[in-house]
Amino acid sequence: MSPLLQKQPEQTKTTDFQQVKVGLKTFFRITDEWGLSREERLKLLGQPGKTLYSEWKAGNVKPRAASTDLLDRLSYVLGIYNALNIMHSKENQLNFLKNPTEATPFMSKSPLEYMMSGHLVALSDVRRYLDFHRGM
Repeated sequence: MSPLLQKQPEQTKTTDFQQVKVGLKTFFRITDEWGLSREERLKLLGQPGKTLYSEWKAGNVKPRAASTDLLDRLSYVLGIYNALNIMHSKENQLNFLKNPTEATPFMSKSPLEYMMSGHLVALSDVRRYLDFHRGM
């Protein structure tokens, strides 16, 4: 690939920062809609410090926040939200998230409870499950 077409490190940092900033704003809107508590949001975000979390919620996002882990977590939550909007009515979205299921990989937990493990793979599993069932 031509060196001119490759992202430069500084350009990547700026892009990641902008994605995190927009992603966090959207994350808080989605989790408000889902009725999640502060503790549940902290788990989905990978347990950032409470001060950092409060800064993010207030819209005060600093460039150091743009980690790959956070970008992945935000991407999964946005993807889960999008898939639920395609597959279910608003009422059924919450039913899907909050009701226990025997479906793999949830192990008799609700998808939301499964995601509360805080592990990135749990978010990935829910996203993959939804994508599979909507025919992606």
